[in-house]
Amino acid sequence: MKKDQAQRLRELYQHFKTVTEEKTTKVVSVTSGKGGVGKSNFALNFALGLSEEGQKVVLIDLDIGMANLEILLGMNPKHHLMEMVYERKTIWDVMEKGPAGLELISGGSSFNEILDLSDQDTDYLFSELSKLQGYADLILFDTGAGLSKESQRCHLAADEIILVTTPEPTAMTDAYSVIKILHHQDVNLSIRLVVNRVANSKDGAAVANRIRMVTEKFLGKELEILGFIPNDSFVVQSVLEQTPFLLNYPKSQAAKWIRDIVSIYLHVDGKNEKNTGIKGFIQRISHLVKK
Repeated sequence: MKKDQAQRLRELYQHFKTVTEEKTTKVVSVTSGKGGVGKSNFALNFALGLSEEGQKVVLIDLDIGMANLEILLGMNPKHHLMEMVYERKTIWDVMEKGPAGLELISGGSSFNEILDLSDQDTDYLFSELSKLQGYADLILFDTGAGLSKESQRCHLAADEIILVTTPEPTAMTDAYSVIKILHHQDVNLSIRLVVNRVANSKDGAAVANRIRMVTEKFLGKELEILGFIPNDSFVVQSVLEQTPFLLNYPKSQAAKWIRDIVSIYLHVDGKNEKNTGIKGFIQRISHLVKK
């Protein structure tokens, strides 16, 4: 991205400083080392679990080309983020109402295109996104698996990252690779780990502790374990029915464990005063694009 565009982003951020904040809005990026680990399904049901607890959540689908969130919800969004930019729609025009108070925004294009807009279009994109500051408690980005140059910028700019993996050896290896690459770029980055499709809590703890020990030994980084999700047939059934398992099968083991994760998340997050929301996200993106 051009150097003058980075300057424009920084100027735009200075403008955002004048926006009144009604609440602290946190930006969280959800990712995985490889595809097929249930990342989008976790992001969706985690967001719904937060909504059940009274949190206002906006879920933004940046897993471009996959549209997993739309499929999992059985939705066909009328508008998307790039349409908002090119047709000068508002953020409210492209926001879709989901179940349980959840709101969804479809990416609709490549994340590379989003970060390679003209100066004027970039100003408009971030100006509209800034309207979510104070509107939501949590903005959740569901990004693609692995690390592209563009997704790395999103992770590094977010308040924190939730990394989803499974007990599969390749998934664990790829998850560690994500941690390692991001850690080398920002040693203070907050990363929380979720292990999906575990046989039981003991199995999940063993996998999580293995990744945590390796991370601490070779990177000197403390990795927070957020929780585990069991290998539950109701999850598979919900995917086929295109309905979130938290709502469709609220008494399933997977739903119970998601609610445990939400409870832990809210308890720990309540002590975190480092969240900078959309304004901080824009500031960090502006610094990253000039590199």
